[in-house]
Amino acid sequence: MKAVILCGGQGTRIRDANEVLPKPLLPIGGKPIVWHIMKSYAHHGVREFVLCLGYKGWLIKEFFLNYRAMTTDLTVTLGRHDAMEFHGRHDEEDWKVTLAETGEETMTGGRVSAIRRYVEGDEPFLLTYGDGVSDVDVTASVAFHRDHGKIATVTAVRPPGRFGEMRIEGGEVTEFNEKPQATEGFINGGFLVLDARRVWGYLGTSATAILEREPMRRLAADGQLAAYPHTGFWQPMDTAREYALLNELWASGRAPWKTWR
Repeated sequence: MKAVILCGGQGTRIRDANEVLPKPLLPIGGKPIVWHIMKSYAHHGVREFVLCLGYKGWLIKEFFLNYRAMTTDLTVTLGRHDAMEFHGRHDEEDWKVTLAETGEETMTGGRVSAIRRYVEGDEPFLLTYGDGVSDVDVTASVAFHRDHGKIATVTAVRPPGRFGEMRIEGGEVTEFNEKPQATEGFINGGFLVLDARRVWGYLGTSATAILEREPMRRLAADGQLAAYPHTGFWQPMDTAREYALLNELWASGRAPWKTWR
């Protein structure tokens, strides 16, 4: 099974955090957020990935082309051509990563359509965004998808609360949560499972197609969109504050999305 990750957006809402890198390369604990997403999938046995590139996609290519040099110790003998010695191995040596140019201005639906040849077939494929992490049970979501038989499954999550929440009893604050999850309502959390044979009629071929609009609405109207509820950790990285939050969680050793060893 393959996982498709949307990595082409410009990330305009987080430009104040970094204006040099595309958002999927913004580091959490020294590794790009897209690496964290891929590690989450790999924990569930997914080893093949298709990254939909767009804005500054060459930087994402450079990261994976130089992956071993980026992740292990090495010795370079200056003055000798290609005299480089790597020390040790890494845990991702069985990953297969397809880096697909899908256009700088292409919308989400168009990006998925552009990589059809890499995922089309009898087996479902996974799809998510390159800027959010979660401890969602991918294995269970796939089993849920196979069981209901519809074309698409979307992971439904409760959005993080925008404001601090206090529990008050007798005039005293008995509980304070800086940024709790909302207790009602679900939103699209990514981590979709899609039928690799039947979904294309809903996506079309236009580069301007936005997955979250007409395609998803048509799937829902036709009774072909199921929701896999996830009430665990889910956090997008849309702002500088969220970027800092994810790095703080990682540095503290309490990153809920780190399900791998």
